[in-house]
Amino acid sequence: MNKERVNRVVLVGTGAVGCSYAYSLINQGVAEELVLIDVNEAKAEGEAMDLNHGMPFAPSPINVWNGSYQDCASADLVVITAGLAQKPGETRLELVEKNTKIFKQIVKSIMESGFDGIFLIATNPVDILTYITWKESGLPKERVIGSGTVLDSARLRSALGKYFNVDTRNIHAAIIGEHGDTELPVWSHAMIGIEHLDTVLERKGDLKKECLEEIFVNVRDAAYQIIERKGATYYGIGMSLVRITKAILNNENSILTVSAYLNGEYGQNDVYIGVPAKINRAGIQEIVEIQLNDKEKEQFNHSVLILKETMKPVI
Repeated sequence: MNKERVNRVVLVGTGAVGCSYAYSLINQGVAEELVLIDVNEAKAEGEAMDLNHGMPFAPSPINVWNGSYQDCASADLVVITAGLAQKPGETRLELVEKNTKIFKQIVKSIMESGFDGIFLIATNPVDILTYITWKESGLPKERVIGSGTVLDSARLRSALGKYFNVDTRNIHAAIIGEHGDTELPVWSHAMIGIEHLDTVLERKGDLKKECLEEIFVNVRDAAYQIIERKGATYYGIGMSLVRITKAILNNENSILTVSAYLNGEYGQNDVYIGVPAKINRAGIQEIVEIQLNDKEKEQFNHSVLILKETMKPVI
């Protein structure tokens, strides 16, 4: 008798980010199975128990349990949020050496199970750790994805929505580049509803183009501001990871600014970085290469350079 195929997601890391992802996943009814793995097994078990107690209120049933790396063998998606968190005043790139060591062991353990699905990475510095995961796993580049600038783009849309008094879901704007200090806004392609950003600014005399730089700086530095106030960021990235998960498991062909491997796109090679990409059941189906203006090209190339220089000691 054939068993009905179910979507299994394995989450490695049950800290604040991982649990925010798990909670969001259950509330949106995205998968049929969710396995929690953590070096602290008791913590993972407790989280699984707690999440299961809310299942009567979920939109659809999800089988949740604390497991082991062996559960990755039949997983469709492994999401890694494990690793050391960013401390107040610490940049994402400063985490690179600490978390690279942790990641190499995690990926080795996952691959030893026979895993042949898709990796989704959230731990910082996410672009570099996604590259490490790709190298260590031996999987095709299309099936190793980083959360990239999906959250940054959401922060930008949120800020622009408030500024223009428009539903954030009708703001079409993106942050690309490193998920960090060298990221950049793609103002040349930003749309408010179906109008170009510049058109709206011209039409509304009380809105100033100079305010855009302030909006971007607040978006870029949002993590620092949140960490200073509450110690960590986790709800936003948790929901961002669920958005990517839905695009994968539902075969959506959605375009999201994930961390993807460049092989000639945007004139760059051998780097994972945040760019628009079409996401479906195969992973990254296509990198969307948009036309950047001269300033954006210069900023993007600088972002690549910083990432490559930071990666050198760990690859």
